[in-house]
Amino acid sequence: MKRAKWFDRKFDFSFEENIFPLLLKRLEETPSVIKNTIDSLTKEQLTSKKNGKWSIQENIGHLIDLEPIWQGRLNDILTNKLELRPADLQNKKTDFAQHNLRDRNDLLNEFLDIRSETVSQLHKLTEKEIYKHALHPRLKTPMRTMDLFLFVAEHDDHHIAAIEELKIE
Repeated sequence: MKRAKWFDRKFDFSFEENIFPLLLKRLEETPSVIKNTIDSLTKEQLTSKKNGKWSIQENIGHLIDLEPIWQGRLNDILTNKLELRPADLQNKKTDFAQHNLRDRNDLLNEFLDIRSETVSQLHKLTEKEIYKHALHPRLKTPMRTMDLFLFVAEHDDHHIAAIEELKIE
């Protein structure tokens, strides 16, 4: 089955139940899922680009590159901004970062460190803060803190699936 392009995905944030504890678990586990997924791969497998798409290391680097956006958007919601800060939809930061030149362990440790910062912030939130919202700039829909981090978890899974596909090719 072909994986949907990220920008073609549709999201429904109309649910009311608090799924935040489950999201926290997903977000916390992503670094170890990625580590386990790439553990046995060679440098060549990690840095090989296929069909003009990012390599495995570039996919990991992209998650690192976006984490400050997620942290910033959390701050936007908590400080009552009307709209979340925009992301670079061309992903220039990832394209120019040269993640393929980096050591895999450095990439994994950096992702673990920056994701741990995010998760630490999330653990401190009240239920009221989990339901606060701001407008998502691309989707043009209100996004609660809980919705934002469902979006992040789905984005993580999108890139884990890309990594899995690259392992097989």
